[in-house]
Amino acid sequence: MTENPAAFELLPGADASPVVLHVPHSSRHVPASVRAGIALDDRALEAELDHITDAHTADLAERASRAARVAPWRCVNRLSRLVVDPERFPDEREEMRAVGMGAVYTRTTHGAVLRPAGTDPEPLIERFFRPYARAMTAAVADRLAATGRAVVIDVHSYPTARLPYELHGEGPRPAVCLGTDAFHTPAALVDRAREAFEGVGTVGIDSPFSGAYVPLRFHGEDPRVTSLMVEIRRDTYMSEPGGPAGPGLARLASALGTLVDALSDQP
Repeated sequence: MTENPAAFELLPGADASPVVLHVPHSSRHVPASVRAGIALDDRALEAELDHITDAHTADLAERASRAARVAPWRCVNRLSRLVVDPERFPDEREEMRAVGMGAVYTRTTHGAVLRPAGTDPEPLIERFFRPYARAMTAAVADRLAATGRAVVIDVHSYPTARLPYELHGEGPRPAVCLGTDAFHTPAALVDRAREAFEGVGTVGIDSPFSGAYVPLRFHGEDPRVTSLMVEIRRDTYMSEPGGPAGPGLARLASALGTLVDALSDQP
């Protein structure tokens, strides 16, 4: 992975592993060149980062990788999602544009102005979004070539209390929410995740967040690529908002490592 090496990182796992742990929202880093276009003072920006960052999820993925018998591959975003959100569509297909949170955010979690009206998103899309998308596409293609299949586990967290930007936050908020894709998330993948996380707390499906990340080249086209989003409620492992991790992180890492091994062992 050579494009924008400071922006994201592919951490290799075992040659025989089909699993890619995808960690897109763990970083708080906003480069100075991007910070100049953000319409928040330093204090307000730090508060927004507390709410929007999936804190400690990169650490969670690293611990799970060490716990797994067959080390997964990891793709980790080293920039804040306030730079670009690599999981959003960069066009009109993205429903989160309605609240100013498409691929390049213009509003905060509470609806305040993040970037001035008329800001052109294309420079950030070209500099950060497209290289990231190409890197994840290559990572999945590499696992397909090596093992004949690829399993993307999308590692996220979410706040205990609903934030104003959430479009579908009225439903249950379980300890672990499993987000699914109609084409790329087979029932067996959901079952294995339920089993892995059953000791953590309640496990729900597609509430308050749904969907699972698949690079567009494969989306809706290649059934050898499967995907599951794992959304962990933050009070299970950290102090909210934006505080330190607690003992729950180790328990979650063990559960995620168990899931990784189950997916490596069974097609």
